[in-house]
Amino acid sequence: MTTSVRLPNRVEQALAAYCVETQRSKSEVIIELLEQRFSLVESEATPYERAEAAGFIGCVDGGEAAGSYKERARAAMVAKHAAKHGGA
Repeated sequence: MTTSVRLPNRVEQALAAYCVETQRSKSEVIIELLEQRFSLVESEATPYERAEAAGFIGCVDGGEAAGSYKERARAAMVAKHAAKHGGA
């Protein structure tokens, strides 16, 4: 894909000098810098935020009848202890 960008003279001169110095094309340098910039933006997200965005965090919707996780956990513990101690 071709994209045109208007650069200020000082930036154009600095880019040209850098390209001569490193023997690289303007396109190579600009692409590298943009890739670095966008990889930094991604790395600023926490691992939790990345996992949440990817859909790995959350739970399957159990619906209204299933109750909240806290309610289900409490009911499971009560049932476990009641069975262990011979209660109801």
